[in-house]
Amino acid sequence: MAAATSRQWSKWIRRAKPLVFVLCAIPACLSALLLYRFVTGSFFGDPIEDLTRNTGIWGIRLLLLTLAITPLRYITGINQLILLRRMLGVFSFFYILLHFLIWLVIDKFFNFQLIIEDIIERYYILFGFLAFVMLIPLAVTSTNRMVRWLGAKRWAKLHKLVYPISILGAVHFYLQVKADITEPVIYAAILAILLGYRYWRKKQKPSPKRA
Repeated sequence: MAAATSRQWSKWIRRAKPLVFVLCAIPACLSALLLYRFVTGSFFGDPIEDLTRNTGIWGIRLLLLTLAITPLRYITGINQLILLRRMLGVFSFFYILLHFLIWLVIDKFFNFQLIIEDIIERYYILFGFLAFVMLIPLAVTSTNRMVRWLGAKRWAKLHKLVYPISILGAVHFYLQVKADITEPVIYAAILAILLGYRYWRKKQKPSPKRA
């Protein structure tokens, strides 16, 4: 019975993956539209700020969704949710990469003197830059081939970097907001719950000596 249910969940989630892919890609289409308006001059307000904000927010949203997969598996007992984690993680990196490139290319136009000054003088940029750099090895090793090459234990140890990355990302967002801090505080609270649940569950497991 359990095996049949497991197969059924696997089937449903595999069928849902194309829909999840499309939903994750929609913000990229909106960013492409903003970029088109910027290039053609048919825009209102500050398109660079809108592009930067849109890609950054979706990067952290998808990162939180990626972190939520494991607690949801434990709470619901639907282990097949793991089939969505990699896609969500890759999309998160994709939006964070766009966020970084918009800042590097459009905002700073490869002016490395200004870039270095920004990283040194503005803490929110420093934290965001550190999070991005730490995220690169996770994206590079996200394939099955890299899991086999590294070995499951080393791969799992490397991908625990996602925890400090998510904290740096939350701090980056909080420090960047100048007026209404409601949204970054909400995301920070969600992150605290997700990380707190992991810590609590780890404490519930008996240590090797107790076992």
